[in-house]
Amino acid sequence: MAEHTSDAPLADDPAPDTKGHDDDVVSRPRSRMSGRDIVSRYGLLIAFLATIVVFSIAKSDVFPTGRNLESILTAAGPSLILAVGLTVVLVMQDFDLSIGAMIGLAAGAAVNFMVSNGIGWIPAVVLIFVIAIGVGLANGFMIAYLGGSSFIITLAVGTILTGIEYALSGQNTTYSGFPEAFTKIAKGELLGLSNLIWIAAVVAIIIWLLLERTEIGRYMYAIGGNPEAARLSGVRVRGLRVLGFVIVAITAAIVGLLLTSQSSSYAPNLGIPYLLPAFAAVFLGAAVFRPGEFNVAGTVIGVLFLGVIQTGLTMLNLETYLINLVQGGILVTAVLVSRLGQRSAT
Repeated sequence: MAEHTSDAPLADDPAPDTKGHDDDVVSRPRSRMSGRDIVSRYGLLIAFLATIVVFSIAKSDVFPTGRNLESILTAAGPSLILAVGLTVVLVMQDFDLSIGAMIGLAAGAAVNFMVSNGIGWIPAVVLIFVIAIGVGLANGFMIAYLGGSSFIITLAVGTILTGIEYALSGQNTTYSGFPEAFTKIAKGELLGLSNLIWIAAVVAIIIWLLLERTEIGRYMYAIGGNPEAARLSGVRVRGLRVLGFVIVAITAAIVGLLLTSQSSSYAPNLGIPYLLPAFAAVFLGAAVFRPGEFNVAGTVIGVLFLGVIQTGLTMLNLETYLINLVQGGILVTAVLVSRLGQRSAT
């Protein structure tokens, strides 16, 4: 992705007219953001807020309520966890199309371990995280060390993971048998808010700190900008790319476990519906704050934007196919805006 842009004026910018206004120039520096810059950087945020206003007016009795806000945040929790994990991979210009299947595998493994074999929920969760780490390492190794295409490799790995999910679960829907302590993880509350909201917030903060406040994060952005230049600068490009795939696999496993815990049930292909919205949210996020560059703060806005649209359109009693058309259109628009932002930033 494009590197962080500087606020310094371009060399060929016309000098400000300081005649008769020397004191003003000293005390009030000229604003460096044009209207186009503001729209490019904050356009999505403005659209997000405008959407909230529109739905609040259209459904004034139900939309602008605390209960609905909590409902939106709770429903967005799993998507947020998955999307911020995906952000790490996309920052380095990689793709991971196996995350939907990884969600399903985590849920299928939970059924096999806890329900079919009576394994305690804590060791079962640990085993599932070990599986996720293994999947991330496999994806990363084949892509970073063997030179495989991240698109093709993760698509193929996703197919393999779905097969393993079916083998573990027998492709049977399960409605009971999970330990009560496990189901309370997602169903419980803390300070009046769903645990899903808190868990999603913690994961988002951790990944934001990783990308924005550590050397590892700076190296990941450098890889996304120019992997060869990063390698020549001493950055362990392949190792960090592998780490990215491990992180997103872990977040996918967390989502699979939380969805199973929340519903106390399992259905095959549980994670497939989360794949497209995750990519949509991350690409939307690349069109805000730092246009053309994937970032966690933007991803959070993207997830919430999609959640607000989903809830608002549902309240308007629109058909499911119309909601899907709108979401697909938003993704296409987000990709185009992200690319335009990247070009204007370079």
